[in-house]
Amino acid sequence: MIPASRFYWGLLLGGGLATLMSCFAPVSSSAIALGIWDSLLLLAFLLDGFQGRDQHVTVSRLPINKLSVGRDNPIQLQVAAQTQPARVQIRDTYPPEFAVSTPQFQLQLAAQERQDLLYTINPDRRCQTQWQGIQVRQLGRWQLTWHNWRVPAAQNVLIYPDLVGLRSLSIRLALQNTGTMRKAQTLGQGTEFRELRDYRQGDDLRKINWNATARRSQPIVQVLEPEREQTLIVLLDQGRLMTAQVDGLQRFDWGVNATLSLAMAGIERGDRVGVGVFDKTLNTWLPPERHSTQFLQILERLAPLQPNFQEPDYFGVINQIVAQQTRRALVVILTDIVDHTASSELLTALARLVPRYLPLCVTLRDPQVDAIAHTSDTLDPQAAYHRAVALDLLAQRQGTFRLLQQQGVLVLDAPAHRISEDLVDHYLRLKARDRL
Repeated sequence: MIPASRFYWGLLLGGGLATLMSCFAPVSSSAIALGIWDSLLLLAFLLDGFQGRDQHVTVSRLPINKLSVGRDNPIQLQVAAQTQPARVQIRDTYPPEFAVSTPQFQLQLAAQERQDLLYTINPDRRCQTQWQGIQVRQLGRWQLTWHNWRVPAAQNVLIYPDLVGLRSLSIRLALQNTGTMRKAQTLGQGTEFRELRDYRQGDDLRKINWNATARRSQPIVQVLEPEREQTLIVLLDQGRLMTAQVDGLQRFDWGVNATLSLAMAGIERGDRVGVGVFDKTLNTWLPPERHSTQFLQILERLAPLQPNFQEPDYFGVINQIVAQQTRRALVVILTDIVDHTASSELLTALARLVPRYLPLCVTLRDPQVDAIAHTSDTLDPQAAYHRAVALDLLAQRQGTFRLLQQQGVLVLDAPAHRISEDLVDHYLRLKARDRL
Protein backbone atom coordinates (compact mmCIF):
# COMPACT_ATOMS: atom_id res chain seq x y z
CA MET A 1 0.00 0.00 0.00
CA ILE A 2 1.20 3.47 -0.93
CA PRO A 3 -0.22 6.64 0.70
CA ALA A 4 -2.24 8.79 -1.69
CA SER A 5 -2.21 12.58 -1.81
CA ARG A 6 -5.38 12.78 0.30
CA PHE A 7 -3.57 11.04 3.17
CA TYR A 8 -0.79 13.63 3.14
CA TRP A 9 -3.33 16.45 3.01
CA GLY A 10 -4.97 14.90 6.07
CA LEU A 11 -1.67 14.96 7.94
CA LEU A 12 -1.16 18.61 7.01
CA LEU A 13 -4.71 19.45 8.09
CA GLY A 14 -4.19 17.79 11.48
CA GLY A 15 -0.93 19.67 12.01
CA GLY A 16 -2.59 22.97 11.10
CA LEU A 17 -5.52 22.39 13.44
CA ALA A 18 -3.16 21.41 16.28
CA THR A 19 -1.14 24.58 15.78
CA LEU A 20 -4.28 26.69 15.77
CA MET A 21 -5.57 24.92 18.88
CA SER A 22 -2.30 25.59 20.76
CA CYS A 23 -3.07 29.33 20.56
CA PHE A 24 -6.19 28.91 22.69
CA ALA A 25 -5.47 25.81 24.80
CA PRO A 26 -2.54 24.16 26.55
CA VAL A 27 0.11 22.63 24.31
CA SER A 28 -0.48 19.21 25.88
CA SER A 29 -4.12 19.28 24.82
CA SER A 30 -3.24 20.17 21.23
CA ALA A 31 -0.62 17.39 21.18
CA ILE A 32 -3.19 14.86 22.41
CA ALA A 33 -5.68 16.06 19.80
CA LEU A 34 -3.04 15.75 17.07
CA GLY A 35 -2.22 12.22 18.22
CA ILE A 36 -5.87 11.22 18.12
CA TRP A 37 -6.29 12.75 14.64
CA ASP A 38 -3.22 11.00 13.25
CA SER A 39 -4.31 7.69 14.79
CA LEU A 40 -7.74 7.96 13.23
CA LEU A 41 -6.20 8.92 9.90
CA LEU A 42 -3.83 5.95 10.07
CA LEU A 43 -6.71 3.62 10.92
CA ALA A 44 -8.69 4.96 7.97
CA PHE A 45 -5.62 4.45 5.78
CA LEU A 46 -5.33 0.81 6.85
CA LEU A 47 -9.06 0.14 6.43
CA ASP A 48 -9.01 1.75 2.99
CA GLY A 49 -6.11 -0.49 2.07
CA PHE A 50 -7.60 -3.76 3.30
CA GLN A 51 -11.09 -3.23 1.98
CA GLY A 52 -9.78 -2.22 -1.45
CA ARG A 53 -8.13 -5.59 -2.04
CA ASP A 54 -11.48 -7.18 -2.82
CA GLN A 55 -12.17 -4.60 -5.53
CA HIS A 56 -8.99 -4.95 -7.57
CA VAL A 57 -9.50 -4.50 -11.29
CA THR A 58 -8.61 -7.38 -13.59
CA VAL A 59 -5.95 -6.60 -16.20
CA SER A 60 -4.70 -8.82 -19.01
CA ARG A 61 -2.69 -8.52 -22.20
CA LEU A 62 -3.75 -10.17 -25.43
CA PRO A 63 -1.11 -12.62 -26.73
CA ILE A 64 1.54 -10.82 -28.76
CA ASN A 65 2.16 -12.31 -32.19
CA LYS A 66 5.23 -11.74 -34.34
CA LEU A 67 6.20 -8.08 -34.43
CA SER A 68 7.59 -6.17 -37.41
CA VAL A 69 10.85 -4.26 -37.17
CA GLY A 70 10.59 -0.54 -37.93
CA ARG A 71 6.78 -0.53 -37.68
CA ASP A 72 4.27 0.65 -35.07
CA ASN A 73 2.99 -2.68 -33.75
CA PRO A 74 -0.26 -2.58 -31.73
CA ILE A 75 -0.33 -4.11 -28.24
CA GLN A 76 -3.72 -4.47 -26.55
CA LEU A 77 -4.52 -4.57 -22.83
CA GLN A 78 -7.93 -5.33 -21.32
CA VAL A 79 -9.07 -3.97 -17.96
CA ALA A 80 -12.34 -4.56 -16.09
CA ALA A 81 -13.68 -3.07 -12.84
CA GLN A 82 -15.51 -4.98 -10.09
CA THR A 83 -18.71 -3.82 -8.39
CA GLN A 84 -17.19 -0.47 -7.38
CA PRO A 85 -15.88 2.39 -9.56
CA ALA A 86 -12.10 2.34 -9.94
CA ARG A 87 -9.35 4.84 -10.64
CA VAL A 88 -6.26 3.06 -11.91
CA GLN A 89 -2.80 3.60 -13.39
CA ILE A 90 -1.47 0.86 -15.66
CA ARG A 91 2.03 0.44 -17.09
CA ASP A 92 3.00 -2.52 -19.24
CA THR A 93 6.55 -3.79 -18.75
CA TYR A 94 7.69 -3.70 -22.38
CA PRO A 95 11.36 -3.81 -23.50
CA PRO A 96 12.70 -0.38 -22.42
CA GLU A 97 14.97 0.05 -25.44
CA PHE A 98 12.03 0.35 -27.86
CA ALA A 99 9.87 3.44 -28.40
CA VAL A 100 6.20 3.21 -27.36
CA SER A 101 3.27 5.52 -27.99
CA THR A 102 1.78 5.48 -24.46
CA PRO A 103 4.15 4.53 -21.62
CA GLN A 104 1.41 4.69 -18.95
CA PHE A 105 -2.39 4.70 -18.86
CA GLN A 106 -4.52 6.59 -16.33
CA LEU A 107 -8.25 5.92 -16.44
CA GLN A 108 -11.47 6.04 -14.46
CA LEU A 109 -13.78 3.03 -14.64
CA ALA A 110 -17.41 2.82 -13.65
CA ALA A 111 -18.66 -0.21 -11.76
CA GLN A 112 -18.31 -3.40 -13.89
CA GLU A 113 -16.99 -1.39 -16.85
CA ARG A 114 -14.54 -2.92 -19.31
CA GLN A 115 -12.05 -1.04 -21.46
CA ASP A 116 -9.52 -1.98 -24.13
CA LEU A 117 -6.23 -0.10 -23.97
CA LEU A 118 -4.06 0.11 -27.07
CA TYR A 119 -0.50 1.28 -27.47
CA THR A 120 2.10 0.76 -30.18
CA ILE A 121 5.73 -0.26 -29.95
CA ASN A 122 8.33 0.36 -32.65
CA PRO A 123 11.31 -2.04 -32.49
CA ASP A 124 14.48 -0.82 -34.17
CA ARG A 125 16.08 -4.25 -34.63
CA ARG A 126 15.18 -7.89 -35.14
CA CYS A 127 15.68 -10.03 -32.06
CA GLN A 128 13.96 -12.15 -29.43
CA THR A 129 12.82 -10.07 -26.48
CA GLN A 130 10.53 -10.41 -23.48
CA TRP A 131 7.53 -8.63 -22.05
CA GLN A 132 7.30 -8.83 -18.25
CA GLY A 133 4.23 -8.39 -16.04
CA ILE A 134 1.78 -5.49 -16.01
CA GLN A 135 2.22 -2.95 -13.20
CA VAL A 136 -1.12 -1.74 -11.76
CA ARG A 137 -2.00 0.94 -9.21
CA GLN A 138 -5.56 1.39 -7.97
CA LEU A 139 -6.85 4.15 -5.70
CA GLY A 140 -8.75 3.03 -2.60
CA ARG A 141 -12.43 3.79 -2.07
CA TRP A 142 -11.65 6.63 0.36
CA GLN A 143 -8.76 7.82 -1.86
CA LEU A 144 -6.23 7.47 0.95
CA THR A 145 -4.32 4.49 -0.44
CA TRP A 146 -2.81 3.32 -3.71
CA HIS A 147 -2.87 -0.45 -4.06
CA ASN A 148 0.19 -1.49 -6.03
CA TRP A 149 0.58 -4.96 -7.60
CA ARG A 150 1.96 -6.70 -10.69
CA VAL A 151 -0.08 -8.92 -12.99
CA PRO A 152 2.07 -11.88 -14.15
CA ALA A 153 2.07 -11.77 -17.96
CA ALA A 154 5.61 -12.67 -19.05
CA GLN A 155 5.93 -13.59 -22.74
CA ASN A 156 8.82 -14.15 -25.13
CA VAL A 157 8.29 -12.30 -28.40
CA LEU A 158 10.08 -12.58 -31.74
CA ILE A 159 10.67 -9.40 -33.72
CA TYR A 160 10.61 -10.29 -37.40
CA PRO A 161 11.29 -8.36 -40.60
CA ASP A 162 8.57 -6.07 -41.94
CA LEU A 163 5.58 -8.44 -41.91
CA VAL A 164 3.17 -5.49 -42.17
CA GLY A 165 4.73 -4.42 -45.46
CA LEU A 166 4.67 -8.00 -46.71
CA ARG A 167 0.94 -8.28 -46.01
CA SER A 168 0.32 -5.06 -47.95
CA LEU A 169 2.42 -6.36 -50.84
CA SER A 170 0.53 -9.66 -50.85
CA ILE A 171 -2.79 -7.80 -51.16
CA ARG A 172 -1.39 -5.60 -53.92
CA LEU A 173 -0.14 -8.58 -55.95
CA ALA A 174 -3.44 -10.39 -55.51
CA LEU A 175 -5.37 -7.34 -56.73
CA GLN A 176 -3.13 -7.08 -59.76
CA ASN A 177 -3.73 -10.73 -60.58
CA THR A 178 -7.51 -10.29 -60.42
CA GLY A 179 -7.38 -7.21 -62.62
CA THR A 180 -8.79 -4.72 -60.10
CA MET A 181 -5.58 -2.71 -60.45
CA ARG A 182 -3.90 -1.70 -63.69
CA LYS A 183 -1.21 -4.26 -64.43
CA ALA A 184 2.31 -3.11 -65.06
CA GLN A 185 2.65 -5.37 -68.07
CA THR A 186 1.37 -4.37 -71.51
CA LEU A 187 -0.85 -6.90 -73.21
CA GLY A 188 0.77 -8.42 -76.23
CA GLN A 189 4.28 -8.34 -74.80
CA GLY A 190 6.05 -11.46 -73.66
CA THR A 191 6.71 -14.90 -75.07
CA GLU A 192 4.16 -17.15 -73.38
CA PHE A 193 0.63 -17.58 -74.75
CA ARG A 194 -2.10 -16.27 -72.46
CA GLU A 195 -5.41 -16.00 -74.35
CA LEU A 196 -7.24 -15.10 -77.56
CA ARG A 197 -9.54 -12.11 -77.67
CA ASP A 198 -11.25 -9.77 -80.14
CA TYR A 199 -9.11 -7.19 -81.87
CA ARG A 200 -9.22 -3.71 -80.31
CA GLN A 201 -8.12 -0.43 -81.80
CA GLY A 202 -4.44 0.09 -81.11
CA ASP A 203 -3.51 -3.62 -80.92
CA ASP A 204 -0.35 -4.70 -82.72
CA LEU A 205 -1.35 -6.08 -86.11
CA ARG A 206 1.51 -8.57 -85.88
CA LYS A 207 -0.33 -10.30 -83.02
CA ILE A 208 -3.37 -11.20 -85.11
CA ASN A 209 -4.03 -14.94 -85.11
CA TRP A 210 -5.05 -15.56 -88.71
CA ASN A 211 -6.36 -19.10 -88.14
CA ALA A 212 -8.72 -17.92 -85.37
CA THR A 213 -9.67 -14.88 -87.47
CA ALA A 214 -10.65 -17.11 -90.40
CA ARG A 215 -12.76 -19.37 -88.19
CA ARG A 216 -14.68 -16.52 -86.53
CA SER A 217 -14.75 -14.14 -89.51
CA GLN A 218 -13.50 -11.27 -87.38
CA PRO A 219 -10.02 -10.14 -86.28
CA ILE A 220 -8.70 -12.12 -83.31
CA VAL A 221 -5.41 -11.32 -81.54
CA GLN A 222 -3.35 -13.55 -79.31
CA VAL A 223 -2.26 -12.12 -75.99
CA LEU A 224 1.19 -13.03 -74.76
CA GLU A 225 2.59 -12.61 -71.27
CA PRO A 226 6.08 -12.83 -69.81
CA GLU A 227 7.36 -16.35 -69.47
CA ARG A 228 6.78 -18.06 -66.14
CA GLU A 229 9.19 -20.45 -64.45
CA GLN A 230 12.07 -18.02 -64.87
CA THR A 231 14.79 -17.80 -62.23
CA LEU A 232 15.32 -15.00 -59.72
CA ILE A 233 18.34 -15.03 -57.39
CA VAL A 234 18.64 -12.47 -54.58
CA LEU A 235 22.03 -11.97 -52.91
CA LEU A 236 22.07 -9.94 -49.69
CA ASP A 237 25.29 -8.41 -48.38
CA GLN A 238 25.82 -9.18 -44.68
CA GLY A 239 29.14 -7.38 -44.36
CA ARG A 240 30.51 -4.18 -42.84
CA LEU A 241 28.75 -1.63 -45.05
CA MET A 242 25.35 -3.05 -44.08
CA THR A 243 25.81 -2.30 -40.38
CA ALA A 244 25.28 1.46 -40.81
CA GLN A 245 22.05 3.04 -39.57
CA VAL A 246 19.71 4.60 -42.13
CA ASP A 247 16.33 6.06 -41.13
CA GLY A 248 16.38 4.31 -37.75
CA LEU A 249 17.26 0.81 -39.01
CA GLN A 250 20.44 -0.90 -40.10
CA ARG A 251 20.99 -1.17 -43.84
CA PHE A 252 20.87 -4.93 -43.40
CA ASP A 253 17.34 -4.74 -41.95
CA TRP A 254 16.19 -2.68 -44.94
CA GLY A 255 17.90 -5.26 -47.15
CA VAL A 256 16.11 -8.16 -45.45
CA ASN A 257 12.75 -6.42 -45.94
CA ALA A 258 13.52 -5.81 -49.63
CA THR A 259 14.71 -9.40 -50.12
CA LEU A 260 11.51 -10.83 -48.66
CA SER A 261 9.32 -8.47 -50.71
CA LEU A 262 11.10 -9.41 -53.94
CA ALA A 263 10.96 -13.12 -53.10
CA MET A 264 7.21 -12.88 -52.47
CA ALA A 265 6.65 -11.06 -55.76
CA GLY A 266 8.78 -13.59 -57.66
CA ILE A 267 6.97 -16.62 -56.27
CA GLU A 268 3.61 -14.91 -56.85
CA ARG A 269 4.57 -14.34 -60.51
CA GLY A 270 5.53 -17.99 -60.98
CA ASP A 271 9.32 -17.65 -60.94
CA ARG A 272 11.83 -19.89 -59.23
CA VAL A 273 13.34 -17.84 -56.39
CA GLY A 274 16.65 -18.45 -54.64
CA VAL A 275 18.21 -16.37 -51.86
CA GLY A 276 21.79 -16.10 -50.62
CA VAL A 277 23.32 -14.11 -47.76
CA PHE A 278 27.06 -13.51 -47.87
CA ASP A 279 30.11 -11.77 -46.45
CA LYS A 280 33.44 -13.50 -47.08
CA THR A 281 31.51 -16.53 -48.23
CA LEU A 282 27.97 -17.58 -49.03
CA ASN A 283 26.77 -18.18 -45.46
CA THR A 284 23.10 -18.84 -46.24
CA TRP A 285 21.85 -20.34 -49.50
CA LEU A 286 18.38 -21.47 -50.53
CA PRO A 287 18.44 -22.85 -54.10
CA PRO A 288 15.85 -21.49 -56.55
CA GLU A 289 12.42 -23.08 -56.06
CA ARG A 290 8.86 -21.96 -56.67
CA HIS A 291 6.84 -24.26 -54.41
CA SER A 292 4.42 -22.75 -51.91
CA THR A 293 6.65 -23.28 -48.87
CA GLN A 294 9.71 -21.56 -50.39
CA PHE A 295 8.79 -18.12 -49.08
CA LEU A 296 8.24 -19.38 -45.53
CA GLN A 297 11.63 -21.10 -45.62
CA ILE A 298 13.25 -17.86 -46.79
CA LEU A 299 11.52 -15.90 -44.01
CA GLU A 300 12.57 -18.32 -41.28
CA ARG A 301 16.18 -18.44 -42.50
CA LEU A 302 16.59 -14.68 -42.82
CA ALA A 303 14.74 -13.60 -39.66
CA PRO A 304 17.54 -14.38 -37.12
CA LEU A 305 20.49 -13.17 -39.26
CA GLN A 306 22.49 -10.10 -38.22
CA PRO A 307 25.19 -8.15 -40.08
CA ASN A 308 28.87 -8.32 -39.14
CA PHE A 309 32.01 -6.27 -39.73
CA GLN A 310 33.65 -8.52 -42.32
CA GLU A 311 34.45 -7.32 -45.82
CA PRO A 312 32.34 -9.07 -48.49
CA ASP A 313 34.00 -11.23 -51.13
CA TYR A 314 31.86 -10.31 -54.15
CA PHE A 315 33.96 -12.16 -56.68
CA GLY A 316 34.03 -15.41 -54.70
CA VAL A 317 30.28 -15.33 -54.10
CA ILE A 318 29.49 -14.62 -57.76
CA ASN A 319 31.74 -17.53 -58.78
CA GLN A 320 29.76 -19.82 -56.46
CA ILE A 321 26.47 -18.67 -57.98
CA VAL A 322 27.73 -19.12 -61.55
CA ALA A 323 28.90 -22.63 -60.72
CA GLN A 324 25.51 -23.60 -59.25
CA GLN A 325 23.16 -21.74 -61.60
CA THR A 326 23.59 -22.76 -65.21
CA ARG A 327 20.43 -21.30 -66.73
CA ARG A 328 19.82 -17.60 -67.30
CA ALA A 329 18.57 -15.73 -64.22
CA LEU A 330 17.95 -12.28 -62.85
CA VAL A 331 20.66 -11.88 -60.19
CA VAL A 332 19.83 -9.11 -57.71
CA ILE A 333 22.56 -8.07 -55.29
CA LEU A 334 21.64 -5.78 -52.37
CA THR A 335 24.70 -3.98 -51.03
CA ASP A 336 26.11 -0.47 -50.68
CA ILE A 337 28.48 1.54 -52.84
CA VAL A 338 30.90 4.19 -51.59
CA ASP A 339 33.09 5.06 -54.57
CA HIS A 340 34.78 3.48 -57.59
CA THR A 341 37.92 2.47 -55.68
CA ALA A 342 36.12 0.82 -52.78
CA SER A 343 33.65 -0.89 -55.13
CA SER A 344 36.12 -2.09 -57.77
CA GLU A 345 35.71 -5.75 -56.78
CA LEU A 346 31.92 -5.41 -57.00
CA LEU A 347 32.19 -3.94 -60.50
CA THR A 348 34.46 -6.77 -61.64
CA ALA A 349 32.21 -9.44 -60.13
CA LEU A 350 28.98 -8.10 -61.63
CA ALA A 351 30.61 -7.67 -65.05
CA ARG A 352 31.27 -11.43 -65.04
CA LEU A 353 27.51 -12.05 -65.06
CA VAL A 354 26.99 -10.19 -68.35
CA PRO A 355 25.56 -11.24 -70.82
CA ARG A 356 24.74 -14.75 -69.63
CA TYR A 357 22.74 -13.44 -66.68
CA LEU A 358 20.84 -10.22 -66.03
CA PRO A 359 22.52 -8.53 -63.01
CA LEU A 360 20.75 -5.84 -60.96
CA CYS A 361 22.69 -3.89 -58.32
CA VAL A 362 20.44 -2.43 -55.60
CA THR A 363 21.69 0.15 -53.11
CA LEU A 364 20.05 2.16 -50.32
CA ARG A 365 20.35 5.92 -50.55
CA ASP A 366 20.67 7.72 -47.23
CA PRO A 367 18.08 10.55 -47.06
CA GLN A 368 20.25 12.37 -44.51
CA VAL A 369 23.12 12.65 -47.01
CA ASP A 370 20.65 13.93 -49.64
CA ALA A 371 19.31 16.52 -47.21
CA ILE A 372 22.80 17.79 -46.32
CA ALA A 373 23.82 17.92 -49.98
CA HIS A 374 20.78 19.98 -50.96
CA THR A 375 20.90 22.52 -48.13
CA SER A 376 21.14 26.14 -49.23
CA ASP A 377 24.46 27.92 -49.10
CA THR A 378 25.42 29.05 -45.63
CA LEU A 379 28.14 31.12 -44.05
CA ASP A 380 28.71 28.47 -41.36
CA PRO A 381 32.08 26.84 -42.24
CA GLN A 382 31.18 23.51 -40.62
CA ALA A 383 27.85 23.27 -42.48
CA ALA A 384 29.57 24.19 -45.74
CA TYR A 385 32.15 21.46 -45.16
CA HIS A 386 29.43 18.88 -44.48
CA ARG A 387 27.64 19.89 -47.65
CA ALA A 388 30.82 19.56 -49.70
CA VAL A 389 31.47 16.07 -48.32
CA ALA A 390 27.87 15.00 -49.03
CA LEU A 391 28.05 16.30 -52.60
CA ASP A 392 31.32 14.45 -53.15
CA LEU A 393 29.84 11.19 -51.83
CA LEU A 394 26.84 11.48 -54.13
CA ALA A 395 29.05 12.30 -57.12
CA GLN A 396 31.26 9.27 -56.50
CA ARG A 397 28.23 6.99 -56.16
CA GLN A 398 26.78 8.29 -59.41
CA GLY A 399 30.11 7.74 -61.14
CA THR A 400 30.16 4.13 -59.96
CA PHE A 401 26.58 3.61 -61.13
CA ARG A 402 27.52 4.88 -64.60
CA LEU A 403 30.40 2.40 -64.81
CA LEU A 404 28.05 -0.43 -63.84
CA GLN A 405 25.51 0.59 -66.46
CA GLN A 406 28.22 0.81 -69.13
CA GLN A 407 29.05 -2.82 -68.36
CA GLY A 408 25.43 -3.87 -68.83
CA VAL A 409 24.49 -4.03 -65.14
CA LEU A 410 21.10 -2.65 -64.12
CA VAL A 411 21.15 -0.24 -61.18
CA LEU A 412 18.50 0.73 -58.63
CA ASP A 413 19.34 3.37 -56.02
CA ALA A 414 16.35 4.14 -53.81
CA PRO A 415 15.79 5.78 -50.40
CA ALA A 416 15.58 3.36 -47.50
CA HIS A 417 11.86 3.78 -46.80
CA ARG A 418 11.01 3.02 -50.47
CA ILE A 419 13.54 0.33 -51.28
CA SER A 420 11.12 -2.63 -51.04
CA GLU A 421 8.37 -1.00 -53.10
CA ASP A 422 10.74 0.35 -55.76
CA LEU A 423 12.55 -2.98 -56.08
CA VAL A 424 9.30 -4.92 -56.59
CA ASP A 425 8.11 -2.38 -59.18
CA HIS A 426 11.44 -2.62 -61.01
CA TYR A 427 11.18 -6.42 -61.08
CA LEU A 428 7.62 -6.32 -62.41
CA ARG A 429 8.68 -3.93 -65.18
CA LEU A 430 11.52 -6.27 -66.16
CA LYS A 431 9.03 -9.13 -66.27
CA ALA A 432 6.59 -7.12 -68.37
CA ARG A 433 9.30 -6.19 -70.87
CA ASP A 434 10.53 -9.79 -71.05
CA ARG A 435 14.05 -8.78 -69.99
CA LEU A 436 14.63 -12.04 -68.14
